[in-house]
Amino acid sequence: MADFSPADKNTDTIFQDAIEALRRGDKPRAKELLTLLLKTDQNNSTYWVWLSAAVDNTKERIYCLQTALKLNPENGTAKRGLILLGALTPDESVQPFPMNRPRAWEEKLLLANERPKERGLRAVAKSPITRLAGVLVIVAGLCSAVIFGFVLPRQNTVVPTQTNTPGPSPTFTTTPTLFGATAAPTRSFVGPTPLWMLLPQTYTPTPLYVNTPRSLDSRDQFRIAQQAYNNGDWDAVISNLELIIPLEPEAADIHYLLGEAYRFKGQASNALKAYNDALKIDPRFGAAYLGLARARLMADANFNAEILFDEALARDPNFGEIYLERARYFISRDEPKPAIVDLEQAAKLMPGSPDVYMAYADAYLALNNKKSALEAAEKAYSLDITTLPVYPLLGRLYIENEQYQKAIEALELYVVYETEDALARAMLGQSYYEIKEYQAAVDNFDRAFTLNRTGLKRYYAYRGFANLELENIDQAVTDLETGLAEDKTSFEINLGLVRGYYIQEKFGSAFLKVEVLNSVADTDEEKALMLYWRAFVQEKRNDPKDALRSWKALFAMKEDVMTPEM
Repeated sequence: MADFSPADKNTDTIFQDAIEALRRGDKPRAKELLTLLLKTDQNNSTYWVWLSAAVDNTKERIYCLQTALKLNPENGTAKRGLILLGALTPDESVQPFPMNRPRAWEEKLLLANERPKERGLRAVAKSPITRLAGVLVIVAGLCSAVIFGFVLPRQNTVVPTQTNTPGPSPTFTTTPTLFGATAAPTRSFVGPTPLWMLLPQTYTPTPLYVNTPRSLDSRDQFRIAQQAYNNGDWDAVISNLELIIPLEPEAADIHYLLGEAYRFKGQASNALKAYNDALKIDPRFGAAYLGLARARLMADANFNAEILFDEALARDPNFGEIYLERARYFISRDEPKPAIVDLEQAAKLMPGSPDVYMAYADAYLALNNKKSALEAAEKAYSLDITTLPVYPLLGRLYIENEQYQKAIEALELYVVYETEDALARAMLGQSYYEIKEYQAAVDNFDRAFTLNRTGLKRYYAYRGFANLELENIDQAVTDLETGLAEDKTSFEINLGLVRGYYIQEKFGSAFLKVEVLNSVADTDEEKALMLYWRAFVQEKRNDPKDALRSWKALFAMKEDVMTPEM
């Protein structure tokens, strides 16, 4: 961390230190200082602009500049930076960076009489008379030093008789540090800026469910296990807790924490054994029943865990996580109403937990209440911006509410930290498609399908639509055919295939898809599109009579059902 605190230096001094660090090329140090400044003032667009120069990742740089522009829409520096990074369309109102000094080649072209005359101290220093006077002054000074420093003192020196007076022997005091030794500097963090560094103040970690006083023999070992638990080092947690068990054979909480470590590690069978060992020691230990329910569901998603949740609540009705976990269980069973009842109780017992409001969002989404779902997700975000799972949830809900730019902002930040999440990339691609940034959409879909194609077939249609707009017709048709396998009655996908086949001059295939459009069209707008393309296709198939009937039927429809291209 930094070797100062905000109390030691004022904001201006810290800001100047950050700029000096950037000029030295010390980007990690500059990023650390600017992040500290943003903790005190997150709405300062100048700090965000300078932070963009301190980060190495292009996506982070774009995020910083977009934040600066959002805070100050007239910030020309942020606009120019985004244009240079390709994240903003060039605008004539945005002027290039001004030159505050002549270029080197311009100075070389100046004639002697065109060069500006130097003034002030520099002009005086270049004068030959001034230089001669300076040399004379230096010579006079040296002569005076020799005369008064060496000649005159020797003429008046009296040498006294030297005596040898015994005295105490010298005492030497050792210094705590070696001569010339310097402390190793703290290594600066390199990589995406951790989300917690953007907080005005760090959150207090959630305490463990139980906080049993430990014996003297196991106190240090438990402290090591607790630190490893906070760091997510489950192997270290397990090894240290197993060392404590012989020292505290009657401590049920040690077995419970051991079960939690195995559960987080994904070892359901070992977790079940540890939870059962805790219940053998203390059958009234409610948290162990919650652990059993979680481990059972981990091993078998179809397991009926309601009895275990009831047993846990009977023993500990004030443990909020039981209500939260049971609510998640109900949501997974498509029972959102009882889930909301449990979440209301969980919110009372865990008022600052973002997990409660993320579960609220899932429950409201299951009830098709998109507005309340988004409000709950935004509440979760406001409670803890460092909770990464809230970002893809926000992205999904912004897409559901057709707020595509906000979805992009949430998902772009998320994929900086979770680079292997294929679904997040696919949602990002869909969002870019909806705002008509087709190349960005295709790039994100390509990345998503490279990471993992499982469960993403419906997104092939969106990549097909984007490729169609980019005139990558063959790839568009391939993608749309893949997407059609997921939804054969989709009007949009069948219409996209009509367009693709028409451009490929596969008019027979296009006509077959027009027939499908005729059967699945529900609205007048969809029927108008079907007739429009039927007329074009039939003309190419040398069926002018049917083409004419289609045109007449189209012209007989109301004007407000026509698309602009019609």
